[in-house]
Amino acid sequence: MAVPNLFLITPPIGDVEAFAPRLAAALAAVPVAAVLLRGATGDDKDAQRALKSLVAVVQDAGAAAILDAPADARLVARIGADGAHYPCASPLLADALATLKPDRIVGVGDLRTRHEAMDAGEKDIDYLMFGEPRADGFVPETGRTVEQAQWWAEIFNTPCVACAGDLAAVSALAAVRAEFLGLGPWVFDADAAEALVAVAATLKPTDTP
Repeated sequence: MAVPNLFLITPPIGDVEAFAPRLAAALAAVPVAAVLLRGATGDDKDAQRALKSLVAVVQDAGAAAILDAPADARLVARIGADGAHYPCASPLLADALATLKPDRIVGVGDLRTRHEAMDAGEKDIDYLMFGEPRADGFVPETGRTVEQAQWWAEIFNTPCVACAGDLAAVSALAAVRAEFLGLGPWVFDADAAEALVAVAATLKPTDTP
C-alpha cells in the first residue's frame, strides 16, 4: 500500500521567531508535502514580514505553505505563500476561490457531514480535510475520521487529507488510502522531529506492492 504524503498542521503560532527553528527541525527530519500555518496571520507589516519568513522555512524544505483562513486572501500572494485553508462554511471561501484560483491552492476543512463534503467538492478546491483538529483542542474520534476519509477516497477524485489525532491513529488513517495524512499540533507537543520520525517508522511497513 502506498504511503500517503504528510500534511503538517501547526498549533496556533504566537511567536513566529521562536517557532521557526522548531518547524525547520521538524521539516528536516522527514519529507512533508504541505504545512498549514495556524494563527500566524496579522494585518500590520511586521506581522506579515514575520509570517513571510515562516513561509520561506516551509518552502525551503520543499513543502507547500498554506495559510489558515486569512481574512484577506490577497495576503497569500503578498507574502508568497502557496495557498489558503478555510472552514467549509466560511463566508470568506467564495472570495478566496475567486482571488486565488487557479494559481494557488484552496483547501476546505471543518467537514462534519457527507453533505458538507459533497457541497465543498463541487467547488473549485484542491483538497478536503477530514478529522481536522479544532482551535479549542478538540480532535474528532479516529473511527469517524476513517469512515469519512475512506468514503471520500473511494468515490471522489478531489484529494483528501485524513488527520491522525495522535501517533496511535496513524496506521488506521494511512490505510484509508487518502492522498494525504494530516498530522496535527500534537506533533509539536515535545520534539517535533522525533515525532515525525516515529510517524515515518509507523508508515514504512505499509509501503508494499
